[in-house]
Amino acid sequence: MPEQQSTAGNDTLPEQQSTAGNHTLPIQTPPQPDAYRRDAAEVADLLAVVPATGLTTADAEQRAAAWGANELAEPARRPQWLRLLDQFRSWLIGILLAAAVVAGIIGEIKDALVITVVLFINATIGYLQERRAERSLEALRQMLVPTARVRRDGQVTVIPARTLVPGDIVLLEAGDRIPADGRLVVAESVEAAEAALTGESQPVAKTTAPVAVDGDEPVPVAERTGMLFMNTALTRGRAEMVVTATGMRTEVGAIAEALRTGAEPPSPLQVQMDSLGRRLAMVSGIAVAAYALVALLRGEELADLALRAVALAVAAIPEGLPAVLALTLALGVHRMARRGAIVKRLASVEALGSATVVCSDKTGTLTLNEMTTRALWAAGRAYEVTGEGYDTAGTVRPAGERHGRDPRDGALLDAATRDVTPHDAPAHDAAPPSLRDAVLPFALCNDARITPDGVIGDPTEAALAVLAAKAGIDAGLRDRMTRTGEIPFDPATKYMATFHTDADGRIRVHAKGAVDVLLERCTHVLTEQGRVPLDAERRREVTDAARRMGGQGLRVLGAATATTDRPNPREVTGLTLTAIAGIADPPRPQARDAVALAKAAGVTVKMITGDHADTAAAIARELGITGDVVSGAELARMSEQELADRIEDVGVFARVAPEHKVTIVRALSEKGHIVAMTGDGVNDAAALRAAHIGVAMGITGTDVAKEAADMVLTDDDFSTIVRAVREGRSIYDNIVTFVRFQLSTNIGAILTLLATVLAGLPAPMSAIQLLWVNIIMDGPPAMALGIDPPRDNVMRRPPRPPSERILNARRLAAITRSGAVMATGTLAVFAGARHLTDTTTAATMAFTTFVLFQLFNALAARSEDGPVLGRHQLHNRPLWICLATVLALQVIAVQVPMAQGVFDTVSLSPAQWAICLATASTVLLTEHAWRAGRTRAGRPADTTHGN
Repeated sequence: MPEQQSTAGNDTLPEQQSTAGNHTLPIQTPPQPDAYRRDAAEVADLLAVVPATGLTTADAEQRAAAWGANELAEPARRPQWLRLLDQFRSWLIGILLAAAVVAGIIGEIKDALVITVVLFINATIGYLQERRAERSLEALRQMLVPTARVRRDGQVTVIPARTLVPGDIVLLEAGDRIPADGRLVVAESVEAAEAALTGESQPVAKTTAPVAVDGDEPVPVAERTGMLFMNTALTRGRAEMVVTATGMRTEVGAIAEALRTGAEPPSPLQVQMDSLGRRLAMVSGIAVAAYALVALLRGEELADLALRAVALAVAAIPEGLPAVLALTLALGVHRMARRGAIVKRLASVEALGSATVVCSDKTGTLTLNEMTTRALWAAGRAYEVTGEGYDTAGTVRPAGERHGRDPRDGALLDAATRDVTPHDAPAHDAAPPSLRDAVLPFALCNDARITPDGVIGDPTEAALAVLAAKAGIDAGLRDRMTRTGEIPFDPATKYMATFHTDADGRIRVHAKGAVDVLLERCTHVLTEQGRVPLDAERRREVTDAARRMGGQGLRVLGAATATTDRPNPREVTGLTLTAIAGIADPPRPQARDAVALAKAAGVTVKMITGDHADTAAAIARELGITGDVVSGAELARMSEQELADRIEDVGVFARVAPEHKVTIVRALSEKGHIVAMTGDGVNDAAALRAAHIGVAMGITGTDVAKEAADMVLTDDDFSTIVRAVREGRSIYDNIVTFVRFQLSTNIGAILTLLATVLAGLPAPMSAIQLLWVNIIMDGPPAMALGIDPPRDNVMRRPPRPPSERILNARRLAAITRSGAVMATGTLAVFAGARHLTDTTTAATMAFTTFVLFQLFNALAARSEDGPVLGRHQLHNRPLWICLATVLALQVIAVQVPMAQGVFDTVSLSPAQWAICLATASTVLLTEHAWRAGRTRAGRPADTTHGN
């Protein structure tokens, strides 16, 4: 699995002339994909631009005409009429459409109209919901920078980012988002956050120097230090770049283009419903064939045969099932939207509930994407730092302490709360130093600023600024301590230093950087006893403290200070080491609980990140993610079989490339897992598409990731994923419930009609009565079952097997059992009433009994195990309202004269109603007795859908 290299920007510019900078220069092939190899001046020359003046307006217009807008191409969208027709693409819908056509041919217009109307209602619900989700998603599409600061016609101006062209000179400062790919021509202490593209959580240092490489092999994007890339952000310094690629020719565009060829797997629900449709077709065909055979043997007319065949087909197919399914999913979508998720496809909610593995990116998904100081070694003592992210709420307390004060360290912590200036430090070495003085270099040797709207600058420096605030350093101290000079951070020297004039007119040097580098420049170290020489023992103490932090996956930085009389030294020596800080991107507080809840639900969480293995492993331990740690390099050396053998035991994949993520998802899928992939970066997009359910972040997520995903989280909260799993499982439970309810009704009707034909009896229910049963029972009661609240154990059971069918053998037996009870009861009432009354009254009682059966059947279908009657039956108020409404409608159909003419019924006496009611209750009593018998027999209860 070799690492995939970029191929973005391989197109060629048309030959034309440029007048940039009063020179006439030919426009040649853009330097992509090897601009990082070339000197910045050569790149500018190839693009026919003079960086000092930029393009002319005429040049920019010509190039815009040749290269188009700087924006990602919209994916091809299906026409709206085709998307509406997509709602009809299933076996179940096809069977119902065929029944409607047959009903219309033989003259049963009412049947045909009812079936057709129900189908179009279902299609409209699904279509409108998907359209609504798309409109909500459009509101989130704010990834591309709306404006860019460029140099054109020798003047700095702000233009819409979409109008950038190759050759534009873009001016950038810390906090700016990069609007296109470009080669750096000016870079002053520049670092860029490229996590959205490469997965690297730490900002990458950038220079104007070309990358020195041997041979013609492309260099990975993460190592192109002379380039800036679209949709990444400048976290530090000041930069100017010449645009080398725009729109779909950028690195982001190359990934977006690759996604167009990705195939989307069907969701588990789509597979299940197609399977159900085929099974219903088989049931319907058997029923109709059995009737036709008996009817032909008895010599019935073909017209009558066709009429009864359509009635049987309608009885065999639950017309309301698609509408109930669409409504159940739509309501789930609305609930998820209120909880911070936008679902692009209705089936995605249920698919997430089927997930057995969640593959999650670390940076910004499981973590806050806000660097935070977690540990501190200051003046010879170890401290822990509380609080998360860039919020200054938190404390610095001695390690192991649970309160803000250490009795042995009163002066140290008291000093941390005082507002003192540098010359307030103790005048002699024996006096105890303050915590504030120890971390002061972190505050002053720092370019980051914390504002009410967020952080401006490098995330690591922001973490140190927050640490200083927690240690009691006044936020305005930096303004009072005027900076007179600095040594910018350089990856070669690995430190930064700033110079400030104190109240005595002396120059105070503050430095921060790699601990080993600072130690080489230090002669003393700050301890509890004050400033002491840095001997071998003290040096070992410092390196041990740094090693312990590094072993915890923390990024370690040291702080040092000195006083000098030289006005602007270029080299700092004679420093005193004051503190060591351990920094990490902390887990989201909700993520810990979410991972634990997922584990309890049998869902495995795997971390897939571009970060270092040690850092990823430390975060995984803190979150409770278990398993081996495998690096991208190890993954690349594995064969498909080796990966398949190890995939179950791996909990963290670190330093991976985008194609590795797709490989991981496919390996899990081949092992039979339903895979959910969460992420926010461009590097996640291909895996989001390959997974059964892709979940993108709405705030930090890129446009490409949102387009590839099935669900977008508006709050970027990993815990929302687990809530979606709970919602998805509840939806599947409810689908099972109303499928059992509706199919047992249909099985009961089929058995009733077949039994009367075989017995030579007249039909106990007319065609209009069968339609009435279908309308009132396939509708509101089934829909109410579709919104049943989640079961108490929904997140305490393992995911259902991906191969599990809605109509498995056990459920089919239960459906048949209930249907047989209803058919037996209906026929018993019909046969008994015929001997005591007239046929019309007997038919009315049979019709009423069958309808009342559905009221009790709805209660029995709410769970598969456990007691049928209990407090859980009171948890669905809409269901009770629907059942009461159905009962009232049936009373109207039987007792109201106008309705009697429509339904061919007669009034029933209270005693007759009581007989019907008592008979109907047997379906509930029989189910209760069956479950009690299983319990006494010692058979393990199936808690899959218990309450």
